[in-house]
Amino acid sequence: MDILNKLYEMTAFGDIFGNPGYIVMLLIGCLLLYLGIKKQYEPLLLIPIGFGVILANLPGGGMGVVDASNIQLADGRYMNFFEIAHEYGIMNLLYYSLIKTGLLPPIIFMGVGALTDFGPMLRNLKLAFFGAAAQLGIFIVIFAAIFLGFTPKEAASLGIIGGADGPTAIYTTIKLAPQLLGPIAIAAYSYMALIPVILPFVSKLLCSKKELMINMKEMDRKYPPKVKIKNLHVVKIIFPVLLGIVICIFVPSSVPLLGMLLFGNLVKEIGISVGRLSDTITNAIMNTATIFLGLTVGATMTADVFLNWKTIMILVGGFLAFAISILGGISAVKITNLFNKKKINPLIGATGLSAVPMASRVANEIALEHDPSNHILQYCMSSNISGVIGSAVAAGVLISFLG
Repeated sequence: MDILNKLYEMTAFGDIFGNPGYIVMLLIGCLLLYLGIKKQYEPLLLIPIGFGVILANLPGGGMGVVDASNIQLADGRYMNFFEIAHEYGIMNLLYYSLIKTGLLPPIIFMGVGALTDFGPMLRNLKLAFFGAAAQLGIFIVIFAAIFLGFTPKEAASLGIIGGADGPTAIYTTIKLAPQLLGPIAIAAYSYMALIPVILPFVSKLLCSKKELMINMKEMDRKYPPKVKIKNLHVVKIIFPVLLGIVICIFVPSSVPLLGMLLFGNLVKEIGISVGRLSDTITNAIMNTATIFLGLTVGATMTADVFLNWKTIMILVGGFLAFAISILGGISAVKITNLFNKKKINPLIGATGLSAVPMASRVANEIALEHDPSNHILQYCMSSNISGVIGSAVAAGVLISFLG
């Protein structure tokens, strides 16, 4: 019997049955894996996050992230990375060295920059304004969250979900409210994956059929642009350098995200002479960063941290932030159309939130449903790309005010 008792104590059955929260979290981890594998919702991130949730909630596995940053040792100093790894395991070492330091989100932004073409935005700079208007959801949800009892830092971390940019949401949360990292990351990436559902729902609710049928190419023929870029390649090289200097002078706290985004884009635009750098950024570095980001974020979602009312409010608030951001972009287009002869399809405003290029593809599909000749993808990308820049600037502003 002693042997049997020791064998039972060696297993995790007692802990699992004694704390149903473990079972709930294991089911949530499996659900995230299902959404990533079967439904193909953001699989590159939901699969590592889902598996990280499972690892963190296996009792006795020691893979869950704990709050070790404030633990003082006998000699009065705080634990370093090696002591955290020895005491709390590999996942905590990865979290405190890669996530808590804010390293991985800017690295992923560098990869995003290397995959992004600013050409559509540069050809349609007037449409880039709607990327700023679509940040409306961030600030409305911040004030609503403060009213509901969130601290300003927690509210800012919740509101930034409306920027529809996972790395930005994670970076802002690391700086302002790291205790909410798990639920905010899940909300951000889940709603990004649900763009094909959320964007059509909000757009069709707010726009008439006539508005959705506005053909941008016909508008260009009737009202051709007065200024055309003669050497787009040179402009695309100068643009990230110039934009980085200008914005980062006004919002220095946006440098870690925006600076890495623009560096990645610059390497892409320079071309074959730095082709190896571009290839490394978009493949080896970005893929490695994505794996560790997903696993460590998932590992923060232990039962005692995730299963509470605040998590439910974050999920609801994140959805509202997304929907209001889409509303903000559409409203900006509608107001612009009141004063301009050259009308703009409101779907372009709907893509002002980030989520590149999924939001643009979804908006283009909606336009084609109403008019098979109405291809607006390039116009949507102008607003969509500026939304990436806008969300990084918004994050920098929030960190400057509240950090």
